[in-house]
Amino acid sequence: MPALYSVLRRPFEVDLRALALLRAAVAVVLLLDIGIRSTDLEAHYSNMGVLPLPVLLQHNWTPYQFSLHASSGLWQVQAVLFLLAAAAAVALFLGYRTRLMTLLSWVLLVSVQNRNPLILQGGDDLLRMLLFWGFFLPWGRVYSLDSRGKPLPATMQYASAATLAYVVQLALVYWCTALLKSSPEWREQGTALYYALSLDQVLLPGGRLLYPYPGLMQALTWVTFYTELLLPFVLFIPWRVPWWRLLFVGVMYGFHLGISLTLFVGLFFLINMASVLGLLPGSAMDWLERRLVPAYQRLGPRVAARLRQPWGSRLVGLRGAVRLRIETAFELSAGARALLRSTREGLVLGLLAYVCWWNLDSIVRPEWAMRPSMRWLGYLIRTDQHWGMFAPSVFKDDGWYILDGTTTTGQHLDLNRQGRPTTSRKPASVVALFRNDRWRKYSENYLFVDNSYMRPYYCNYLLRIWHEDPTHPPLRQLEVIYMKEVSLPDYKVAGPTREVLCGCAPAAP
Repeated sequence: MPALYSVLRRPFEVDLRALALLRAAVAVVLLLDIGIRSTDLEAHYSNMGVLPLPVLLQHNWTPYQFSLHASSGLWQVQAVLFLLAAAAAVALFLGYRTRLMTLLSWVLLVSVQNRNPLILQGGDDLLRMLLFWGFFLPWGRVYSLDSRGKPLPATMQYASAATLAYVVQLALVYWCTALLKSSPEWREQGTALYYALSLDQVLLPGGRLLYPYPGLMQALTWVTFYTELLLPFVLFIPWRVPWWRLLFVGVMYGFHLGISLTLFVGLFFLINMASVLGLLPGSAMDWLERRLVPAYQRLGPRVAARLRQPWGSRLVGLRGAVRLRIETAFELSAGARALLRSTREGLVLGLLAYVCWWNLDSIVRPEWAMRPSMRWLGYLIRTDQHWGMFAPSVFKDDGWYILDGTTTTGQHLDLNRQGRPTTSRKPASVVALFRNDRWRKYSENYLFVDNSYMRPYYCNYLLRIWHEDPTHPPLRQLEVIYMKEVSLPDYKVAGPTREVLCGCAPAAP
């Protein structure tokens, strides 16, 4: 029985150094996310923007959610919270009070995501879950400020319920997105990538290179579908685990690098690339250490000495004495420690079962789905997730926005093109009209009839921003127009149709 247990736990053993690398990568992505979001503090998170707090609470809120960012409609308050999130992310990167900083980063990430759900995409769910499971992982045990002065672990191999949850979560991302791809374009015709690259709103130069080759796009459609469906199985093979791990990481890096070159998906590809770093086997980490450690040594003897004695010789005695007193005061019996460990493991396993059920309820028979009365926990701790990337089918509707402003002298200016004269001609690059992926996602949600409540707030926000610049001619009206194109088979496109989504006018003086 012990031999069988040893075999079964192999797929869930991870290297502590790889977990530290995962922690650092997640922290870097957090900082990038904070940096991108901070360019739209007023627009996306204040009452002067596109989603004022009363509108959020009326249309995009459940009684189980929480958000520190929803405590105020002032952009200045948002700025303070963003600075706090950035400080926590830096501390997480350095491994300073790692568990506390993981918790703080998770709370602030959930908070900002709850403040404006209209700009979220699948990568946000994954980033949130990496922090959630990271709280239970020892990803600050090595390569961290917390580990300074502590002896190295007896072994770098580590397995627990949290590592099981981490591996299963990665597999769920790809299994569920594949199983949700149920349309003929994915499973029969192989035309999903053709339709994806027909979407000018997300098309990048790499996608333009592939687009003229239907046979290649069909082959890549099959490769995408079966990679997502089959490759995660290798994570559970208990033999030659390091080899299968390297295969998974290598394929995923190539997969998401290809996505980043062809489709405008924001941080989605970086989040996914960061997420698999914790799978790197010990042999890969040994290889990295052999090449990176000499680089640190070349920084100079003074820096090397500081790395070898991180706390400084003057503090060693004091620190040791304080630690001895604390450990003596709070020393737990072996039985108490075992009880705490078992409680933590049971909690993580229960949460993992809940997450698996949440994921499966969209692909199983309705009677097996999670009941609405049980979903409150997922909304509260934000383990709710949906991996429907280009699923069940790829959008056929495409197009571009015209923000048609009419001046007091009767001129028509397009605010989406820096106030140039309005034209119905398609821009050379539709994707270039979006400042970042958050605005692209917002514009996508803006189209849905169920989200029609959000349209006037965007229109009035645009008017206000325009009139804040004294060099701009005053407008007496603004119309948000969508030039809709429908992608058809065989490189055909239905002619654009003009849809006026919203109109607004400045308030009377």
